[in-house]
Amino acid sequence: MARTSLWLRVLSWCVWSVCAFSLPSHAQTAAASQVEVTELRLERSEGALLLQSTLRLDLSSTFEEALQKGMPLYFVTEAELTRDRWYWYDKKIGTIARHYRLAYQPLTRMWRLNVSREPIGAVGLASSLSQTFETLPEALAAIRRTVNWKLADVSELGSDNKFTLIFKFRLDVSQLPRPFQMMTGGQSEWNLSTQRTLRLNSDLGR
Repeated sequence: MARTSLWLRVLSWCVWSVCAFSLPSHAQTAAASQVEVTELRLERSEGALLLQSTLRLDLSSTFEEALQKGMPLYFVTEAELTRDRWYWYDKKIGTIARHYRLAYQPLTRMWRLNVSREPIGAVGLASSLSQTFETLPEALAAIRRTVNWKLADVSELGSDNKFTLIFKFRLDVSQLPRPFQMMTGGQSEWNLSTQRTLRLNSDLGR
């Protein structure tokens, strides 16, 4: 029974997707989702290098309707710090990632956000941290900001070195139901991602 219910839900998502993407292109463009890195920096605190970031993240009516119809959305935030090496590949100093699952709960009319270090589809909801919000903007606000994420130890920096910080954010379409992935393949509406790169020296975070 549970499996039948799941496939009925997936089928309804696919039918809805066909209808949504058959709208005139100008209508889709007017309500397009947007994501942009508006703040990115590193700070030092108690021997650690901490990541701070802010996103501008606006979901289109297509995404909001998908959520309202019961389809969760998955997002990934990733950061990597490397040190330049002229004689070999750049050395990886630190990496960090957070995986988000955003879903609407119609019975309670609440928004649930699960956060994990690993893809939630692989580890399950029980292994993630969960928060609930009364509104979608409140839930998105929790995704937009990165506060005090430890990226590396200051002792790893050394002196007179050059570094590259790469920050990425994307919608993780691979976590969506397989039929829906096939239905939305090649649709720019679902290619929601952004990346920012900073070149830094050994004084970074001061």
